[in-house]
Amino acid sequence: MNKPLVGAFLAALLLGAGAAPVVAAEPAQQAQEAASKAGPEAKAVTFAGTVALSNCSGSVVRSPDSAPTDPALVLSNGHCLESGFPGPGEVVVDQPSSRTFTLLNASGDGVGTLKASKIAYGTMTDTDLSLYETTSTYQQIEDSYGIQALELETAHPTAGTAITVASGYWKRTYSCDIDGFVHQLKEGRWTWKDSVRYTPECQTIGGTSGSPVIDDATGKVVAVNNTGNESGQECTDNNPCEVDENGEVTVREGINYAQQTYNMVPCIGAGSKIDLDREGCGLPKP
Repeated sequence: MNKPLVGAFLAALLLGAGAAPVVAAEPAQQAQEAASKAGPEAKAVTFAGTVALSNCSGSVVRSPDSAPTDPALVLSNGHCLESGFPGPGEVVVDQPSSRTFTLLNASGDGVGTLKASKIAYGTMTDTDLSLYETTSTYQQIEDSYGIQALELETAHPTAGTAITVASGYWKRTYSCDIDGFVHQLKEGRWTWKDSVRYTPECQTIGGTSGSPVIDDATGKVVAVNNTGNESGQECTDNNPCEVDENGEVTVREGINYAQQTYNMVPCIGAGSKIDLDREGCGLPKP
């Protein structure tokens, strides 16, 4: 996993060990570079709608059918849950939570605090995601802070798509392309299916876990950032390996990955309720 961080001290230790440079490019500069890469009609990706967790990144997201009066949802990783890593086969649903999230504006400034009412969904089986239901509606967030939720893409992404990983924890963006998709991505005890593989330019680090992966051309969320192979080991913690349909294993040191989100959109019903029995819902059940 792109390890969740326990406080700023651990983050500093990780960076001091050479995981990545401390100084990131200015948000406006990176947004312009992403827009140029995606084409003249692309909208610049900003931090608006992203959030910082205590140990990870995340974003306020909505489905195309979400109503302004629905409780807002925050998307992050399953391995970022405050209750710890869910075990293989474990699915967390409707668990009370009072977790808070720092909401960022386009420039990456914290403009407010959102509070969870519950963990609506969380798992590390087949995918690595969490959805928190907050005490604020989408309309209340927009009225209070002028920030709209990021929309979730409903279709499977395609290879070659220009993307931006926007980390609310670090207030840093990473721009690259979708290199391809992985039949099975194995890391330690966990296995994820149909994962997104980035081109090498996206060198995500600890604390970027849970960041939205945004299609530069549409501005929609296509995946959630979650892991990378740090030292070239095979299928160990922090060193995921790729397994194809024939069982062949490939290790790509320094390459990072995300989990697609289109298959969770049908699971979001009226009032932001997660209904795993809805038609088309592709999330694992308890």
